[in-house]
Amino acid sequence: MKHTLLKVLAPVVLGLFVSSSGLAATTVIVNVNVIPMSSEIVIAQQSVVVVDDKIAKIGHVDTIPVPEGAAIIDGTDRFLIPGLAEMHAHVTSTDALQVERLSTLFIANGITTIRGMLGQPSHLALREQFASGKVWGPRLVTSGPSLNGRSVSGVADAERQVREQKAAGYDFIKVHPGLSNAEFVALANTANEIAMPYAGHVPVASGVSRALDMQMATIDHLDGYFAALLPVSEVGTGGYGGFFDVMLASTLNTDGIPGIVAATKDARTWNVPTEVLIEQMIDDTPMIELKERPEMRYVPAETLAAWIASKESTLSERGFSAETAALAISLRRRLILELHNAGAGLLLGSDAPQTFNVPGFSAHRELATLVAAGLSPYEAIRTGTVAVAEFLASNGGVIAEGKDADLVLLDANPLVDIQNSKRIHGVMLRGQWYSEAELERRLERFEIEDND
Repeated sequence: MKHTLLKVLAPVVLGLFVSSSGLAATTVIVNVNVIPMSSEIVIAQQSVVVVDDKIAKIGHVDTIPVPEGAAIIDGTDRFLIPGLAEMHAHVTSTDALQVERLSTLFIANGITTIRGMLGQPSHLALREQFASGKVWGPRLVTSGPSLNGRSVSGVADAERQVREQKAAGYDFIKVHPGLSNAEFVALANTANEIAMPYAGHVPVASGVSRALDMQMATIDHLDGYFAALLPVSEVGTGGYGGFFDVMLASTLNTDGIPGIVAATKDARTWNVPTEVLIEQMIDDTPMIELKERPEMRYVPAETLAAWIASKESTLSERGFSAETAALAISLRRRLILELHNAGAGLLLGSDAPQTFNVPGFSAHRELATLVAAGLSPYEAIRTGTVAVAEFLASNGGVIAEGKDADLVLLDANPLVDIQNSKRIHGVMLRGQWYSEAELERRLERFEIEDND
């Protein structure tokens, strides 16, 4: 039901919209269905008033006046959710055009926060440029250069690099494969001592149990969980697991799942499953279907060809079979659901851009994969909103007065069908509104014409 827009600016209301520097920038999303994400509800016929970069007021459309001069967004028959986060992203270049491309792909898909999982010094400046608005882009949480078997040379070096990255201002330490157990323990002890989160891969030499004992902030890709479920007789036999140990699926002791799930919850370690990355790399989706996905029009032909070659290489590995892949997917989905049901935190992340994961688009594919694993649409969306705010201790994740104005306006209810998360009518980032038409214009700049 549409309502007449009230343009009353009473003195008592005026105070809501005035800053110390004068009249503030005000936008009102009128007559919208609000999905606050603080609970699984839809609050109909709301007006959401945004002043500068914060939500200033929320209430029924008939009770919230529209300040004179405010920008008005018609929310009738639409649904408002908090901005989403991609918690396993990669900033692959700081070239201005490539940053604009990456930002466009993310923001056009309602991704207003990204966690960069392979940082470099230039990302520190980029983080601040995004925050100040000097460069258009999402909120950026960044690691430093990864600590791995090639970049770390011993215990003392691991300790030194953790302290240096903390001093440099990075948000967390990225762990990559190859560290010895002693190096990993030194990294973890130092990081814990100076309150520097560390996240990423689980070193083979340490294993998931050690990572949990050492309070790793996030484990990404469910890395190491299959190895942790190997029967004792299999440990140390040198069996080749392939891509994230998927070829170990038929040998796992699934009776161990409740124990490792409980340990994860107790450790308060979060998981970023990036399930869509693994599934589309090993499942039986035809190559032509992957190639013809709508989002591939933003991927250079040579990159797409490399992605296809990577999948073909995985499928042709000795010992790989479709049956083992299907079992691995089933077991990974079971782990995701049991982690969720136990209250062990899950965060939305797809590993973009990686094979077939186009930034922004792949986060929505990950949401659908989480639902396929057994989460409800509401529970899946929480992994990219409420859970992220809790993990980062940020001021977003829900729609409430005083919260950051990072919002996504949808043309259909995502709680009914998770595919509706892709039906984006517009995005608000730091209080600035970007319509579907404007986002499409920005996207058009990065379409590739040579993918045929």
